[in-house]
Amino acid sequence: MADLNVGRFNTEDYTNAAMDISFGGYFSEVIATSALKASEGFSRLRPSLIVVAGYLSAFYFLSLTLKTVPVGVAYAIWSGVGVALISLIAWIFFGQALDTPAVIGILLIVAGVAVLSVFSRTVSH
Repeated sequence: MADLNVGRFNTEDYTNAAMDISFGGYFSEVIATSALKASEGFSRLRPSLIVVAGYLSAFYFLSLTLKTVPVGVAYAIWSGVGVALISLIAWIFFGQALDTPAVIGILLIVAGVAVLSVFSRTVSH
């Protein structure tokens, strides 16, 4: 099976830069998703513009991350971090409560992201 990792940027400096870029993507995606709720179906201009700018920024950062991290791993981490952060923001700012199974499920997602980030040889450390 072919190695899908680009491979040419796998130095420690570039890996740290990829992590910084990833955080920019997470932040942009969380802001965009939060604004999506506030846009009320794109009927409010300001939150709608934030949604568009946030998702454009998020996918730009994701594309940069893919230079050093395999797409499957990057997207798994991206999705897990996004689910956890959006759930927290929805609880704090929108009053959306989570029941016990939802909390357990989110904790399992966070655990999966931690396993990928810390133990996987697929992720450059």
